[in-house]
Amino acid sequence: MKFQTTLAALVLSLPLAMAPAAAQAATSVLFIGNSFTFGYGSAMRFYRSETIRDLNQEGQGGVPALFKSFTQQVGLDYDVAIETRGGTGIDWHLANKLSVINQQPWDIVVAHGFSTLDAQKPGDATKLVETAKQLATALQSRNPKADLRLEATFPRADLTYGPKGAWFGKTIGDMANDVRAGYDLAAKASPVIKGVIPVGEAWVRAMDTGIADKNPMDGVDAGKLNLWTFDNYHASTAGYYLKGLVVFGALTLQDPRSLGGNECSGYELGLSVPEVKALQKVAFDQLATSHPIKAAPLDNLDTESPQRCQRGR
Repeated sequence: MKFQTTLAALVLSLPLAMAPAAAQAATSVLFIGNSFTFGYGSAMRFYRSETIRDLNQEGQGGVPALFKSFTQQVGLDYDVAIETRGGTGIDWHLANKLSVINQQPWDIVVAHGFSTLDAQKPGDATKLVETAKQLATALQSRNPKADLRLEATFPRADLTYGPKGAWFGKTIGDMANDVRAGYDLAAKASPVIKGVIPVGEAWVRAMDTGIADKNPMDGVDAGKLNLWTFDNYHASTAGYYLKGLVVFGALTLQDPRSLGGNECSGYELGLSVPEVKALQKVAFDQLATSHPIKAAPLDNLDTESPQRCQRGR
């Protein structure tokens, strides 16, 4: 009896450090943007909205919910939130939603401005550079280790092929490059900004490799995807899906192809296995030029039946 009592006392006196480690908290990610983030014009807009937090309580799912689905499928734990308003840039969010944005110290924030860099001055990155710096400072005030990623948005067919467009007479690649150059300038404005996510360049790669049509305003070539929706401005489901894959790879450094052709969100959204695999390859090839992503072993990825996405947060 004396031995048992002594043993019990010894166990109770063990340091807390010897106890099983507590479950690690999920990585928090906030997406700040506009209709290019909540997925206007496609099935993406309200997709899986219950799996993420909409800080504006508008029930949006969009690309953040797609990102959440991808991470769940590869066993990663992310707490994902969205804060968006259509037709705005970072300046609007700073002026109207900063208290909402800074309600908690986010681990990672993904943000982008208006599709032309400046709504009033297309191609001018001055406002983007200044507001990205302001956002970085605000985020750092809540989290000294804040990690802000800027997303170089996809180009617009209406502004490139439409006679009144700011990029009329230039190529779709020219608009993507001009937008990327603006975000590169903004990324230099603060050490809090850890990089630029190459969404626009991935779109152009899809067109250059024959997966997607370059100019839907003159008709879509047979066998090619249209990355834009009906207005030739916003993205189609395929366009937002490609964006989601690029964001997923940039933030997790996982090969998008590891999701496989039977990836469940593509299945739910009506994309075919060949389309899903083609878009995954485009995303990987683009990210491989700028991000330290290790190619995943791809054998036997598509021998299983379509996966089933988890629904919980």
